Amino acid sequence: MRQKLDDLYDHYNRRQYVHPDPLEFLYHYDNIRDREIVGLVASSLAYGKVAQILKSVSSVLKNMGESPCEYLRSTPEDLIINHFQAFVHRFARGTHLSAMLINIKHVLAEYGSIYDCFVDGFNPSDETVLPALTEFSKKIIKTSVAACPVNTPGHLMPCPDKGSACKRLNLYLRWMVREDDVDPGGWTGIPASKLIVPLDIHMFRISGQLGLTVRKQANLQTAVEITEGFKQWSPDDPVRYDFSLTRFGIRNDLAGNAALVRALGI
Repeated sequence: MRQKLDDLYDHYNRRQYVHPDPLEFLYHYDNIRDREIVGLVASSLAYGKVAQILKSVSSVLKNMGESPCEYLRSTPEDLIINHFQAFVHRFARGTHLSAMLINIKHVLAEYGSIYDCFVDGFNPSDETVLPALTEFSKKIIKTSVAACPVNTPGHLMPCPDKGSACKRLNLYLRWMVREDDVDPGGWTGIPASKLIVPLDIHMFRISGQLGLTVRKQANLQTAVEITEGFKQWSPDDPVRYDFSLTRFGIRNDLAGNAALVRALGI
């Protein structure tokens, strides 16, 4: 099975298979301080129909200009609220997005970067990034912005201690920590071995077919169990196969999950 997974990785883990995927927005930013902000925005909006995801992320980044980092550092909070007042992405409204962006602005002021905020809660002795991710999420959710009608990012920023698989946050970490032909990386202080599989419906079904879980719910406990399962084939990088495996559920030209099942012989 490891050989089959490696063959899939070698064939599909390429940038030519990225579109349509919000990951593609990160490739436009060489500065890691801009890229980590773009990644957090793109991953937080990565739900719903992919065409709408790309449209929503594009509209946010257009408002933030060439350097999202500089935009957040220099733009007053009331202007951020104004700039995104009309924003809508499924259940998210401009107030949710503004709250998240303003909280990132506070993080930049306190820690200097999103990365420094994350590693402030990271302990290398932890088995996974989960404790650090929980602390990080709470820092982004917390706000003291009286001017913002909704003082929380809402579902744009889930918290792991509520039991959710936190697929979008784990996807964000995959983008920022791993570095290969697809994931741009940049957060060099976090080992890939600590990452948790970004568990969506595609990965949940595939993992069941691979025998990595018999659980009925795609929650955080299931994501951790599946991650442990992938470690038998890639102990230092359990999220290694995530991109190539989920392409079959995203791209119409790959003939869907049935083709993946045939390729893996499951």
